[in-house]
Amino acid sequence: MIISTKRGTPAEELDRIIKQFEDKGLSVTMIRGTDYNVFGLVGDTTVIDEKDVMANPYVENVQRVSEPYKKANRLFHEADSIINVGGIPVGGKEKIVVIGGPCSIEGEQETIDIAKEVKAAGACMLRGGAYKPRTSPYAFQGLGTEGILDMVKAREATGMPIVSELMSEDRIDEFEEYVDLVQIGARNMQNFNLLKAVGKMTKPILLKRGLANTIEEWIMSAEYIMAGGNDNVILCERGIRTFEKYTRNTLDLSVIPIIKERTHLPIIIDPSHATGNYRYVESASLAAIAAGADGLIIEVHSCPAKAWSDGAQSLKPDKFKTVIDKGREIARVVGRDIY
Repeated sequence: MIISTKRGTPAEELDRIIKQFEDKGLSVTMIRGTDYNVFGLVGDTTVIDEKDVMANPYVENVQRVSEPYKKANRLFHEADSIINVGGIPVGGKEKIVVIGGPCSIEGEQETIDIAKEVKAAGACMLRGGAYKPRTSPYAFQGLGTEGILDMVKAREATGMPIVSELMSEDRIDEFEEYVDLVQIGARNMQNFNLLKAVGKMTKPILLKRGLANTIEEWIMSAEYIMAGGNDNVILCERGIRTFEKYTRNTLDLSVIPIIKERTHLPIIIDPSHATGNYRYVESASLAAIAAGADGLIIEVHSCPAKAWSDGAQSLKPDKFKTVIDKGREIARVVGRDIY
């Protein structure tokens, strides 16, 4: 970080600024000029908020030399992180994972049946919502603990790890015990107390991008989790809110090369929430694989018309298999394969 002060800044103020940063554990190098003084800060500058520094009337400018995130930054971790989810590696340059399952868990037998179908189609993990964040307070909110236990039964029947969304700190113990990959949804991407709490979990975290958040804000949310001690973070792009109405959200495929350039974390794509329409899920999925995504998470239901939520964006199992089969062909073109 580089900080420049205004012309005529008193010497005692310069000394005070230096001490301020040294007290935060930073190394300070000052270049004294005829009219201006420039400070170079070396160390963990994530402890510095530019707005606080600019509040000093003697400060002219603040500029970061590197990004504010450190643990997620590829500069400090050159190799791709490979996250173990129930024995399945996510990330790296070889394998792509596909996660499938219903938006909402609808009962034990239904969950076991769809788990067997998505596994037969080529998926390696089962997704399902037991606690559902819904726009309307009158919409179905999920089966709760019953839904989680239904997924556990499906795991016992198929051997597939399970993925489900955690919405509040009071359910952490339950998820720590039963869920293999803990999802933090788009609406909670900046729920910082929840991020700090899951940073203490031992289970890997699937962090979805917020509805209207920048890439840096998204990475900084991952940084919250990693700063808490949990380095096992997988990022998930699920589309962002724009002015376009033909799709539920706008799928930002540009994040794939950007995330891979700036971080070492795996990134998977959710084409179901991104498009909101089962007709477009295949195209979005194939494009994501071609762009370098490390995985897909797709909503699948045996009878979408009767789904308790998000039927319009859910694929039937046979169509899901078609997507995976085509995806495998695209993966080979870019030197990878589907797990």
